[in-house]
Amino acid sequence: MAAVAVVLLAGCDGGGGTTSPLLSPTGRPARTSAAAPAPSASAASPSGATPSAAPARGTATVTGTVATHLSTPWGVAQLPDGALLVASRDSGRISRVDPDKGTVAEVGSVPGVSHPQGGEGGLLGLAVSPDFGSDQMVYAYFTTESDNRIARMIYDPSRPAGEQLGAPDTIVRDIPSGTLHNGGRIAFGPDGMLYAGTGETGNRSLAQNMSSLGGKILRMTPDGQPPQDNPFPGSLVYSLGHRNVQGLAWDPAGHLWASEFGQDKWDELNLIEPGKNYGWPVVEGIAHNPAYVDPVAQWPTDQASPSGIAYAAGSIWMAALKGERLWRIPLNGTHTAAPPQAFFTHTYGRLRTVVALDDHTLLLTTSNTDGRGTPKPGDDRLLRVSVS
Repeated sequence: MAAVAVVLLAGCDGGGGTTSPLLSPTGRPARTSAAAPAPSASAASPSGATPSAAPARGTATVTGTVATHLSTPWGVAQLPDGALLVASRDSGRISRVDPDKGTVAEVGSVPGVSHPQGGEGGLLGLAVSPDFGSDQMVYAYFTTESDNRIARMIYDPSRPAGEQLGAPDTIVRDIPSGTLHNGGRIAFGPDGMLYAGTGETGNRSLAQNMSSLGGKILRMTPDGQPPQDNPFPGSLVYSLGHRNVQGLAWDPAGHLWASEFGQDKWDELNLIEPGKNYGWPVVEGIAHNPAYVDPVAQWPTDQASPSGIAYAAGSIWMAALKGERLWRIPLNGTHTAAPPQAFFTHTYGRLRTVVALDDHTLLLTTSNTDGRGTPKPGDDRLLRVSVS
């Protein structure tokens, strides 16, 4: 049966946003005669709570530069006092950034970090303990010469600059590592558990292998143990069938969203449900295969290559590396409310991490010094963005 495509005209606003066609009833992206395939909203999104839908159109405006000359920034975590910890992927250093003064000071390095030349490993995600006021713990996901692992360290700002991190206490090891597809995003959920997105390191079979931590989203206690209510008893695995997860975020209803790199066709935004299988390497993008969960939205890989995500103003905001733009995905509960909208296309180069400071303010890092971008004077930088 022929597809009947629903198409919206592309538009612009003061923030440079553009919209894209909806998914056709067949599940294939609608096309125009002159345009490449565009982001599509799934007609088969999982069901769930339905708060008021976000407006179809939003805004995003860079209101300032918080920091410049950052070296391969990757993970960003906010401390209770509002300061930021920023991880340097290649050097293994963690710096403290004062978002009001714009100052950057090294707090210490994570020992054992390995960054293969030209590869994607190194010091990746950061997270601050929900009980930081009492335990002063900072968590890091990083690559060593043998694996990816998650460790926690005491951060004591009263110690001398550059010596403020305690010895790492490894809570998870033996996450597969490789030159590519190391995942790396970690975040504490509203349930107080620590979540981690991992990659399959280019070994596709790991994504479906329940004995491997690669190609999964993991859920653990702050001590790195499997919670009793995990979907697979005694396992850290929360969901499987992932290629390379680099973005994790929760909406106010407690739904977990994750961004995922596709291979040649489709990058994905997924709604994560415990114990579900997201299909890689059997399927990529929306497949309407009942054995796997379809993404809620998908993009051609040259328009995304998604890394960090955050929730604000009723939408998921997704940083795109190869696509060099910030995507806004307006939500209506667990569905998209309208086609995704792009901002800053090719303006700031590769974009890596998004942090929501409040419901209308984001922090956004560029990633032009990672060996795949074209650094401009001042790169890499941390930008403040006002959104609606």
